[in-house]
Amino acid sequence: MEDKVALMQALAVQYGVKVLIALVIFVVGKWVVKRLSVVLEKIMEKNAVDPAIRHFAGSLVYYALLIFVCIAALGQLGLQTASFVAIVGAAGLAVGLALQGSLSNFAAGVLLLIFRPFKVGDFVETAGTSGVIQSIQIFTTALFTPDNKKVIVPNGRIIGDNIVNYSANDTRRVDLVFGIGYQDDIDAARKVLEGVLAADKRVLENPESVIAVVELADSSVNFVCRPWVKSANYWPVYFDLTEAAKKALDANGISIPFPQRDVHLHQQ
Repeated sequence: MEDKVALMQALAVQYGVKVLIALVIFVVGKWVVKRLSVVLEKIMEKNAVDPAIRHFAGSLVYYALLIFVCIAALGQLGLQTASFVAIVGAAGLAVGLALQGSLSNFAAGVLLLIFRPFKVGDFVETAGTSGVIQSIQIFTTALFTPDNKKVIVPNGRIIGDNIVNYSANDTRRVDLVFGIGYQDDIDAARKVLEGVLAADKRVLENPESVIAVVELADSSVNFVCRPWVKSANYWPVYFDLTEAAKKALDANGISIPFPQRDVHLHQQ
């Protein structure tokens, strides 16, 4: 009986030490992994790396290293880590086959973070929606629409569709069309539109604005008016120039005709 008690005590001490060492490896390893991920994010922050890439890379490093810490702790307990790795690999394969769509979104998220067709704060049009990028996650991208709705788009749809980034450049061209009557003076109308553009200080001098007759339509002679502005001023300038042009043309006696049709009646 005493021999059995001594044996049990010896086993308890032996495996207790292993469990204690395994716990130390896990706790210390988890702390080190967390610190490494934080240091990595700080290094990328100092190098002005995009916040989305910082968080993504930090999370990826953290979980990848944490897996190695868990394997090391299990190995200390005497478990066959090779078999464990094989089981994890087989389970990963099964999960991967079951989650093909999610994995494609994950791969698309990695591509978005590597090639960076847009960044947080850009106004983009993609996957049938448009809005300001709020966040770029591993599987999805969140946008705020102009009417302040939040739209979550799978990254796979974004990669597989056209991406129009309206914030990529500092300047944008405002495209406006104004119609005047056939009886009105074209040169006078051009001078009025030139004056409207010159009066708005947000219109850039370079590139030069374009004002030209673009179409002889059914009911009007159409002018195209294309000034260049800072991207942030696009919509304010668009709305203000539309109103200012209407008022200026009216003040100078130049009509903006509406569609009309002449009807001739013949009596027999």
